[in-house]
Amino acid sequence: MFNRRTFADMRRAGFGVGVAKSKITKAMVEILSQLPNGTTNLKDVVVAHLGLLGQMSSSRDINAAWNEAKKKVANQFPEKYILGARGVLQWNDDSVKILDKKISSANFRKLNEIAEVENCTVDKLLSKLILKYRREKP
Repeated sequence: MFNRRTFADMRRAGFGVGVAKSKITKAMVEILSQLPNGTTNLKDVVVAHLGLLGQMSSSRDINAAWNEAKKKVANQFPEKYILGARGVLQWNDDSVKILDKKISSANFRKLNEIAEVENCTVDKLLSKLILKYRREKP
């Protein structure tokens, strides 16, 4: 009966839904909170559950709302979801380990100074440090 192209034609003709991105985001967070654990392709499932609202909204609005919903749901439900390093929403099933990528500016400055004294790069210096740690570890 109706497909996505029909709705796209209707939007171009001026018959858009006119729903704010915040409303779409709120609906996405609500859907994500009710999904069973282990559901794959979260974005596709959420957009499918949006129904007519998802079909009538533009891709730009859906993508912007999805980015906001990922952040909100990771903050509201940390026992259920994890937001990965590249902004990928994943299930918190203890199989994903979040890497600590932050280093203080003071420590970064010290690393650069030591690397300059040793006449190598910071990456090379850290490689040597890790190798030495592994050798000395019992």
